[in-house]
Amino acid sequence: MELTPAELTVLGLIIERPQHGYDLEQVIEQRGIRQWTDIGFSSIYYLLTKLEKRGLLHVPETPAAAKSRRVYHATTKGREVAARNTLALVAAPRPIPHPLLVGLANLPLLSEREYRQALRTRLAQIEARIAAVQSARQAQAPLPPTAREVFSYSLSLLTAERQWLVARVQVPDDEQD
Repeated sequence: MELTPAELTVLGLIIERPQHGYDLEQVIEQRGIRQWTDIGFSSIYYLLTKLEKRGLLHVPETPAAAKSRRVYHATTKGREVAARNTLALVAAPRPIPHPLLVGLANLPLLSEREYRQALRTRLAQIEARIAAVQSARQAQAPLPPTAREVFSYSLSLLTAERQWLVARVQVPDDEQD
């Protein structure tokens, strides 16, 4: 059974610690998970219900209260499916479409000056994202191992992009454009 990244993320958070939808929202927000998955606030309960119907989550006791108070737990099947999906994602690199590459493929549409300015703008935004990720990581210390790895990888990717951008921005402006 293959899971979407959003499903695997939610299931993984439940495996980490049984919780209800509002708690999930807090963890997703605190860890900056929306920067790398498509989990909207309104989709959390949809994902929980979907995972529960597939037998990957269960609620030991269903209170008479609203859905938000239902504490979800992973089933044995949920843990097994999550482990298989996680192994597949970690072990095998997959091409990921990146919008920057589409922009770079269309550089003939820009002047050199426009391109360099766009790179400077992107660099400033990447610097801000690095600072935000570092701040989020520090605010949650000590981190569970899974979150530590996500922060580490995210910062590595952002740092690599920053290095690439810095090398490109070093080119002096040609005021003739």
